[in-house]
Amino acid sequence: MRFLNAHPSPKFAAQISTPDQVGGRLLPQGEGEIEGERTAPSDDPRGIAYAALAYVLWGIVPIYWRLLDGVPPLELTAHRIVWCALFVLIVALLRRRLGHLREILRTPRLVGLLALTSLLISTNWTVYIYCVASRQLVEASLGYYINPLISVALGVIFFGERMSRVRLAAIVLATGAVVAKAVSLGHFPWIAPVLAFSFGFYGYFRKLAPVDAFDGLLVETCIMLPVAASVLVYWYMIGESAFPSANLTRDALLIGGGAITAVPLGLFAAGARRIRLSTLGFMQYLSPSITLLLAIFGFGEPFTRFDAVAFGCVWFALCLVALEGRFPRVRVRAREADASAGRSLPPV
Repeated sequence: MRFLNAHPSPKFAAQISTPDQVGGRLLPQGEGEIEGERTAPSDDPRGIAYAALAYVLWGIVPIYWRLLDGVPPLELTAHRIVWCALFVLIVALLRRRLGHLREILRTPRLVGLLALTSLLISTNWTVYIYCVASRQLVEASLGYYINPLISVALGVIFFGERMSRVRLAAIVLATGAVVAKAVSLGHFPWIAPVLAFSFGFYGYFRKLAPVDAFDGLLVETCIMLPVAASVLVYWYMIGESAFPSANLTRDALLIGGGAITAVPLGLFAAGARRIRLSTLGFMQYLSPSITLLLAIFGFGEPFTRFDAVAFGCVWFALCLVALEGRFPRVRVRAREADASAGRSLPPV
């Protein structure tokens, strides 16, 4: 794959490896760089905030797509691509980013990576909308429970991220949650693997593309734009299009789907560039957990004992990861206290 080995110009490399993904502020030298296979030694709090907000929005977004029940999933995906491209283009114009976009398009490696991520995210969008339309949010949540496991594995395999005993215990708990969910479904969950692998690899390849979050999203949607626009025009010509229509509310919701799609995805890309992939993996449990609660209490889907076991395992795993950073500090404080009292602890 030649595009993975092509390098941008030195001037452009400096531009795309240092700006803050959202605010435009410079990052410390080397943070987020991929060329030298370096990753940040610790998680940036801004990255955690961006990613957490993205997952909360993704968790509640089925409410929005439920309002568009009358639109077929494929057509809704096409609308998402078209209106998302237009929305992000406006954002790029306001931020005066067209010069950066031209540089991206002149870099074969980045174009190739973003073409791949555009295909992955389009597949993910289509399957997820199908889950909402067919009332299968439980299986969709299973897919996003599996997804963090894939992200953790990718972080260990491709980025050389270390796996602590705490995270290993969390993976065991998360695996138990996935098994419980699979048993409760009673059949092979084809939807879950598609959602998990498409978004897991999207996160991996998106981490390899050192570009501004919204610049990358604009290139991704523009790559798929000709196909999406052609499909919409064809459906309109044969009289099977849902847009435009006499239902102005539905038309407005379809147009608004561009912003609903762009904002959390931009936040996710910004977060992914600032935190370890394994940390990102565990944070992804926020979205399916919120969606599961929404499915139960908002949409009336059943909640079985298997669901209770899975949900408990997931949140316990999250607690372990959240407290992981405190374990070494607790040992250090205890050693200092014991040293002052004339005692010592065994080495960590």
